Amino acid sequence: MRVITMREAIREAMIEEMKRDERVFLMGEEVAQYDGAYKVSKGMLKMFGPKRVIDTPISELGFAAIGIGAALNGLRPIVEFMTWNFALLAADQIINTAAKMLYMSGGQFNVPIVFRGPNGFAGQLSATHSQSFESMYGHVPGLKVVSPSNPYDAKGLLKSAIRDDDPVLFMEAEILYNDKGEVPEEEYLIPIGKAKIVREGNDVTIVSFNKTMKIVLEASDELTKEGISPEVIDLRTIRPMDYETVIESIKKTNRLVIVTENWPLANVGDELTYVVQKEAFDYLDAPVRCVTTADTPAPYSPSLLQIWFPSVKKVINAAKEVLYLL
Repeated sequence: MRVITMREAIREAMIEEMKRDERVFLMGEEVAQYDGAYKVSKGMLKMFGPKRVIDTPISELGFAAIGIGAALNGLRPIVEFMTWNFALLAADQIINTAAKMLYMSGGQFNVPIVFRGPNGFAGQLSATHSQSFESMYGHVPGLKVVSPSNPYDAKGLLKSAIRDDDPVLFMEAEILYNDKGEVPEEEYLIPIGKAKIVREGNDVTIVSFNKTMKIVLEASDELTKEGISPEVIDLRTIRPMDYETVIESIKKTNRLVIVTENWPLANVGDELTYVVQKEAFDYLDAPVRCVTTADTPAPYSPSLLQIWFPSVKKVINAAKEVLYLL
């Protein structure tokens, strides 16, 4: 099977869906003439022309509203934000219009729109450019939130997102754009709301998503060398969340560690922990452990970033703690 980057996988998903459905178009900051801030949309302006690949002003609230209006009038926009940090300016339109329109119209008006772009930490970008928003938007009824960790999932999930009749927030990772993985040339879709068991194991369930999956997989390798058998689950979708896959895993391992890029309070892991203790309390042999970023804005210093962000060592220690080995 061929190997491509996540950047290429996302581009392929958009191109294939734009060829399949003339209602699909891309708009956002530097997506056209500059070929994308991260070159995700490279070549798409030449392929589809300026009516379907549209550069916008640096006005996230404005072009998010235009995208929602287009969706309400029968089109299927893909709105790219240069970063989800900038999209805070568009939160009013995303939360108060896109998310609520179907409910407020009594089921008369869908908003088939995808908001996508890089999310979270991406190196020394400091406090205002290193935030992870899955838990914030996952809190909102009416939205679907997708957060892929590899090229295969990114392509299959984005194609499903573009075809979905509800607003989907597709949260990528800048530092994963160059990551490579096997992606079939033939068409495939991955359903929104279904987690993936990446590695099977018997001793402890470790759940994560997006870029922290790389940390979890590295920690899993180290744990395996020590004779510990972790089962690794990639959530892939934050809302709707696949509780069932996690609970079935816990029935086997009896222990759970959740690793996220969110801040500690009210993060994705908190919701998953609540449901697990509600539905599978009798299967747990240890309290659930969550590995998160520190409860501070992101620092600029590289040495402080290592302390702030989840690490292989922190994941290993959390797994050993639930196994009572520490």
